[in-house]
Amino acid sequence: MKQRLTAALIAALLLFAGPLTALAEETYPGASVDELLALLKERNPDYASMRHEASAAIERVEPAGALMAPRFKVEWDDITRGGEQIPTVLPSEVGSTRYTLSQDVPWSGKRNLKREIAAHDVEAAQGRLKQTLAEMAARVKAAFAQRFLIQSTQRLVNENLDLMLQLEKVMQVRYAGGLAAQQDITRIHVEHTGMRTELVSLAGEWRQSQSRLNALLARASNAPLAAPAALRPLPDPSKLEFEVLSERLRNENPQVLVESTRVKSAQKARDLTYRNRYPDFTVGVSAMQRQGTVNEWGLMLEMNLPLQREVLRSQERESEAMLAAAQSRQQAALNQALADLGENLTALDVARQTEHLMTYSLMPQADLTWRSALAGYENGKADFSTLLEAQRQIRQARLGQLKAQVDAQMRLAEIEKILGTDL
Repeated sequence: MKQRLTAALIAALLLFAGPLTALAEETYPGASVDELLALLKERNPDYASMRHEASAAIERVEPAGALMAPRFKVEWDDITRGGEQIPTVLPSEVGSTRYTLSQDVPWSGKRNLKREIAAHDVEAAQGRLKQTLAEMAARVKAAFAQRFLIQSTQRLVNENLDLMLQLEKVMQVRYAGGLAAQQDITRIHVEHTGMRTELVSLAGEWRQSQSRLNALLARASNAPLAAPAALRPLPDPSKLEFEVLSERLRNENPQVLVESTRVKSAQKARDLTYRNRYPDFTVGVSAMQRQGTVNEWGLMLEMNLPLQREVLRSQERESEAMLAAAQSRQQAALNQALADLGENLTALDVARQTEHLMTYSLMPQADLTWRSALAGYENGKADFSTLLEAQRQIRQARLGQLKAQVDAQMRLAEIEKILGTDL
């Protein structure tokens, strides 16, 4: 009997200590992060809308620097011929008809400034597109890691439940032989109920994670997804140095890029405002028709007079204030991004160390405690509660290891979102 108990419990323990086996391969998406990200780019409506906005911004560059459409004007003089006829607009029957073609011409440099402002708007739109993709990708990566944790926890609980069922059979035999107490059987039943309750909760979390991920992929909430095959490998610690990544952040962070282009746009808008001190022109050419003959030609030059100095100065002060505001937003975005980067790098390092301690310190210690409790229980030197507590320690150590791995993945996703690119 003693050998049967030992063999059953040690075999179950090996299931806990070994790595989790991958689920059977499914034909549905979801087994890897890469295929989920490919679907995200293809189907996510938020990303699609930002892509269309970026395309629209590109089309605004050329019109921004173009001349206004020319204007054509027709003027009829003496449409009644001194009261001798009813009013008419036929050129051959009025006193005279003037045809004028005119074109607005802005002051030198204004068109180029407007084109440059539109070009910076394109950069901002592309930055927002990159930012949207980075945020959505981080959510997909986080959802994938959470699903891996739920799946692994389910596997762990099921293995633990199998262990309790085997132990219950052994305990019933021992109880029949007067070697175990009734309360030990009751404790096992309580453990069974707790584990089944946890499995129900995990099943609900699994369905919720499926709905969240499908929403990002623009699929039906109940559309099937494959179970995660494995977590992404973490980058080498040498690639996660703050000094190196902070430099990449300054050049690649989507929010910083957006704010930087807004500063450039505000600078050009300020320059354009100062150009309003100078007049814009309208030039034109006209032809005069009398009866059926064009016998007069004329030229026209018109300009606006920027005499409202207080209005112009107010507009200039406004443009300076808007530039200062854009520069402040850029600095604030950079400071926040650097702070977030440092925080997540620290948390990732903590998760790495936690996993290492769980794997190479806590789990071996929990294994020794279990073996000691098992030997003491078989020899009558330890009660069943001690055995259960030792088994819980192994389970908690394995859960702690899984949670540390998933937390590292979540932090990696945040770092990549901050950088706007994968590591």
